[in-house]
Amino acid sequence: MKPLSLLLTSLLLTSLLLTTSCTADSFEVDDGSVRLEFSADTLSFDTVFATVGTATRRITVYNRSSSHLRLSSVTLDGGRSSRFRLNVDGDTSLVAKDIEIESGDSIFIFAQACINPGDQREPFLVEDAILFSNGQRLPLTAWGRNAVYHRRQPSDSTWYVAIDCQNWDHSLPHVFLDPAAVLEGNTLTLSAGDELYFADGALLVIDSAARLIAQGSAERPILFTSLRQDGWYRFLPGQWQTLWFYNHSVGNIIDHAIVENAVGGLRGYPGSQLSVSNTVIRNMSDCGIIGQSATINGRNLLVYDCLASLTVLSGGSYGFSQCTFANYWTYNARQLETVVLSNCMSTPDGVAGGHLHRADFDDCIVWGTYASGELLLNAIDAYDLNYSFRHSIVRGGEWDEDPLFTNPQEDDYTLQEESPATGIGYQF
Repeated sequence: MKPLSLLLTSLLLTSLLLTTSCTADSFEVDDGSVRLEFSADTLSFDTVFATVGTATRRITVYNRSSSHLRLSSVTLDGGRSSRFRLNVDGDTSLVAKDIEIESGDSIFIFAQACINPGDQREPFLVEDAILFSNGQRLPLTAWGRNAVYHRRQPSDSTWYVAIDCQNWDHSLPHVFLDPAAVLEGNTLTLSAGDELYFADGALLVIDSAARLIAQGSAERPILFTSLRQDGWYRFLPGQWQTLWFYNHSVGNIIDHAIVENAVGGLRGYPGSQLSVSNTVIRNMSDCGIIGQSATINGRNLLVYDCLASLTVLSGGSYGFSQCTFANYWTYNARQLETVVLSNCMSTPDGVAGGHLHRADFDDCIVWGTYASGELLLNAIDAYDLNYSFRHSIVRGGEWDEDPLFTNPQEDDYTLQEESPATGIGYQF
């Protein structure tokens, strides 16, 4: 054979070997000799509301052995009756077949839990497992909850769901899938331990001549929060809209509550009146408290992780005592001070204004990362701007001294032992 022919033959054989080295015949059978590793021992879901489902969770499956592995099947132990659904490396079949994982490689498995409603009043555990044909199994767990759902029907002529205040069920959480309203002449009364969850775009309006009476307790505060509570969504701002106290809604009370993860926490419109106490307001993509020519009185409040903690527009009347307004916002560039007091606001028709009759802060802390100051005054001469800070630490104010929060980066706003703010601000 000529040298050139020998060379071509050699190259052909080499190419054939390389081509066949990663064919199906080179994959080990799934007899248990190759063990997989997982990015978690158990794939767990936080609270999943019945009929709503949950966000998709992901787990990585690693083949760290020196052998290629073909799994003849990956499926759920519960089969068709399982409350979970899988996507195995792109295969959404009930039984994913012939899943190949080369040596040193990995695949993703995505899982979703869908809980069917039952008669349970308390959270219940739903369990299953992912079965691999090599004999391994990965547990799946989800805490399911039943709830009362508020959603618009196709036949509804309004943009909101009218709340039935007379038949409110306090034994179950309430899930708002659409905007809802307490209508004129009605009072929504919430008690200790009540939980209200809001989907994207949902809000609760307290209409003119309607009221919200929300009285929780230190041990069982009333919760106003986002529907999604899994992973990082548990602390993500902007997932629902706001608690909106409409024009001339008076006599509203919130005591011992948590309001979190919305665009705006509490919003008072002209003529509305709200008394709020012993309450935490956090994780707002806009403002923790917004007053627009409203009357708002707050006592023992902790407002933090908001684009702005308190914003007053076009006047009104406000009084706060023993409150902490803290701003260590990190989600994006902050453009507002922690507290903004104004007797005017821009509108499509120009500038609207109103007298700021009072904005009194007693024994409060106003602090954040703005070295230049955390108080903004925005005024026009046509209207009064009356405000006072008594025995209050304000960054950029007369008493400008670091209150020495224990660890604001970890949401710990208790005071260090040597803090100059002992006895003022939110009392835990």
